[in-house]
Amino acid sequence: MMSTGELLNIEPQELQFPFELRKQISCSLQLSNKTDNYVAFKVKTTNPKKYCVRPNTGVVLPRSTCDVIVTMQSQKEAPPDMQCKDKFLLQGVVASPGATAKDITPEMFNKEAGHHVEECKLRVLYVAPPRPPSPVHEGSEEGSSPRASVSDNGNFSASEFSAAASRAFVEQYEPQDKSTEARALISKLTEEKNSVIQINNKLQQELVRTYLCHSSFKRPFSPEVCMMSLWFRNQLSYTDICIL
Repeated sequence: MMSTGELLNIEPQELQFPFELRKQISCSLQLSNKTDNYVAFKVKTTNPKKYCVRPNTGVVLPRSTCDVIVTMQSQKEAPPDMQCKDKFLLQGVVASPGATAKDITPEMFNKEAGHHVEECKLRVLYVAPPRPPSPVHEGSEEGSSPRASVSDNGNFSASEFSAAASRAFVEQYEPQDKSTEARALISKLTEEKNSVIQINNKLQQELVRTYLCHSSFKRPFSPEVCMMSLWFRNQLSYTDICIL
């Protein structure tokens, strides 16, 4: 909603603050100069300790616009029924060509001095803060993969598209990761098996050397060596002896 005067257009005509406790809240006004003159403005409020206006005075160049930011200080308590009685008054007056904010004086807005002062009253409204986006609902059936829903117009929302992309990435790369881990485990077990075989071969060779050494010197064998010799006669082949 826009307020239209002879000098300035003001948009919006109401200052709407999404009220939240213990939080500074800002809203903006846009002033549009509809003339070929320099227009000075001034913003007043019935509760100056509660609000901060930047800039509270200024000059709007011919056929141009100016933004005014109104910030409400953090509030410890909510007003009854969320109603606000605060008011703002925006005054506009024709300034001299080339005027700047430094040239503005309180006398320029004095009606009793014969100056034509345009005024616009603005009220303050408290509105509900914006709701956070709803979470993406996943499939309720066990074992079924969740899918992003489609909006009424047939398009994915931003949050739904992001969730669907993340799930697709996991489904694509998770089996590959598991296969890689399995191959690494098999390779490690194979290396350990080969190492055990090598150690076993070395032990067998040492036992063969011990057996042959006792045989060449015709030393008496202990019962353990006798048992070992019988085992080697059954187990060793010509190839095992040639390795020595």
